[in-house]
Amino acid sequence: MNVIELQNLHYRWQGQSRDTLAIAKLHVAQGEHLFIRGASGSGKTTFLNLLAGILRPASGSLTILGQALQSMDNAARDRFRADHMGVIFQQFNLLPYLSVRENVQLPCHFSKRRKQQAGDMQATTNRLLEHLGLDRQLWERPVTDLSVGQQQRVAVARALIGSPELIIADEPTSALDTDTRDGFLNLLFQEAAVQGSTIVFVSHDPHIASHFPRVVDLRELNQP
Repeated sequence: MNVIELQNLHYRWQGQSRDTLAIAKLHVAQGEHLFIRGASGSGKTTFLNLLAGILRPASGSLTILGQALQSMDNAARDRFRADHMGVIFQQFNLLPYLSVRENVQLPCHFSKRRKQQAGDMQATTNRLLEHLGLDRQLWERPVTDLSVGQQQRVAVARALIGSPELIIADEPTSALDTDTRDGFLNLLFQEAAVQGSTIVFVSHDPHIASHFPRVVDLRELNQP
């Protein structure tokens, strides 16, 4: 089964004279880990925002888990993203007034499906934070007390809770040194494998590509 099926996708920012993205075809299979490489300004974040349903394509088809995102209204795409996708943002987007535990559990407050799949939410949160190597003494602390590397682990746990089928990552390792980055990727892959999640990871860092079984260059994929 393909988690992502994309055909003749076009997107153009308002006021521009040419497409930002024009992608003829892309299929991503269930459980696959895909790395999309692209320089700054190449449209990587725009592409991920289309996959996540934050943006809507101008034309073409974009099917995620058998659902045509281009046919959904904004509210439907928001519900679909909350139920089926975990997003790891470049700046993490953690809520500073919530604790580590509360940040991890946040998706379950927006999605009944993910709350049900998480089961015992406290136990699931504990397992994710333990597996991701975050000190138990930090779990009830506000995320502003954490280092960048620790905040990143919280962002990963938040994306994984409730076993979403698709994990989307937008350059989340850009602030990390090499050893921390490699450890982070290994933990992400391990957790995704446990729950069978597909990963689409975008970055300009060529060193990350060696960790992925499939690598696509956005310059070759995108032909505006």
